[in-house]
Amino acid sequence: MLSFWEKQYLLNYDVIIIGSGIVGLSTAASIKEADATKRVMVLERAILPTGASTKNAGFACIGSLTEMLDDLSHMPENEVIELVELRYKGLADLRQRLGDKQIGYAENGSYELIGEAELPCLNELDRVNQILRPLLKGDAFTICNDKISAFGFNANYTQSLISNNYEGELNTGMMMRSLIDYCLHLGIEIKTGCEVYNIEEAGDAVNVTVNHEYLNEQIVFKGQQTVVCTNAFTRHFYPLIDVQPGRGQVLITKPIEGLKLKGVFHFDKGYYYFRNVGNRVLFGGGRNMDFEGEETTDFAYNNKVQQVLINKLQEIILPNQPFEVEDWWTGIMAFGQSKRPILARQSQRIFIGVRMGGMGVAIGSRVGAQLAQMVLNG
Repeated sequence: MLSFWEKQYLLNYDVIIIGSGIVGLSTAASIKEADATKRVMVLERAILPTGASTKNAGFACIGSLTEMLDDLSHMPENEVIELVELRYKGLADLRQRLGDKQIGYAENGSYELIGEAELPCLNELDRVNQILRPLLKGDAFTICNDKISAFGFNANYTQSLISNNYEGELNTGMMMRSLIDYCLHLGIEIKTGCEVYNIEEAGDAVNVTVNHEYLNEQIVFKGQQTVVCTNAFTRHFYPLIDVQPGRGQVLITKPIEGLKLKGVFHFDKGYYYFRNVGNRVLFGGGRNMDFEGEETTDFAYNNKVQQVLINKLQEIILPNQPFEVEDWWTGIMAFGQSKRPILARQSQRIFIGVRMGGMGVAIGSRVGAQLAQMVLNG
C-alpha cells in the first residue's frame, strides 16, 4: 500500500539502470557527468552486485598472446584489434575516472606461462606485436625466460615466459567501493534488494516492476529510458539473446612464507589466471575443463574444476611449496558466439549493454560511456 506521496514523487526517473555492476554504474556515471539534471536510479537485485564485478581477480588486462592467436584463428584481424582497443582504452577510462590510488592500480608486471604444446606460438609473437603496435605504440609481448626460476614455477611445465607489457592489476574491492562512492557523489540513487520481474515499454515511459516483500505487493518504477546491464542474467528478460553464462571458480590461499611470485599471470589461452595478493596466491579459471557444467548462473562450486585448480597450483605454480586454501568463491561471466559486447537499442526507450566476455574490468567503463551516449542521443 504505497502512499500518495510515494506514488507522486518517489517512483519516477529519467533513466533507470538495471544492474549495479561495473557496466551499470559506469553507464549511470557517464549519464550524470554529461547531464547533471538527469534523475538516474540503479536497481540491483541483491544486496551486493551479483555476477562478476565484485568477484573477479582484479586483472587490468587486454589479452594474452595465446588468447589473441586463438582469436586470430577464427576472427578477422580488424575485429581482434578492435577488441584490444576496447580493453586498452576502457582501462584508461577507469583509471582516469577514479584514480590509480583509489582502485589500487599497480603495474607489477603481467606474464603468460607457455607450456610445451604452446611453444609454436612464440613464432607468431613478432606478427602479433606488429599488428598491435599502431594501437599500443610499442611491443605488446616480449620473452623473459630469465624470470621463470625467480618466480618459482615448475620449469618442466613452463618452457617459456612472456611479459605482457601493457597490463597491470587492481584491487577489485577498492575499485567497486570507489565506483559506488563516485556514483553516490554524483547524485545517483542505488537501490539494492530490488529484483526486477518485468520491463515493459508503455507509451512515453518504461515500467520496471519489482516486488516489495515487506508490503507484499509489486512496485512499478517509471523511467523515461531504461538500460539493462544484467550481463549473464539477461536471458531472464530476453530469452533469445546470444548470452551464455560462464561460471568461474576462484580460490585464495592463506599467507605463504617466502612467496616468490609477484604480479599477474595467465596460461592456457587465459583460461587460468593467478596473482599474488600480498603474500597470498589468488587463482581462478578452469571452466574449459567442464564448459557444459559451468554454463550456469548457479553460484555453486564445481568439484571437478576445483580439483584441477588445486592440482595446477601444486604442480605448476607452487611446486614443492606448502600452501593452504583459505577461501573459495564463484563469479558468473557472460559469453556468446562473438567476443564483442552487445550494445543495442531493444526498443524506443530500452537499451541493452551485456556480454562482457569476462573482460568487464577492462571494458566496462567504455561500454558504459557508449551506452550513455546512446541514451542521451535518444
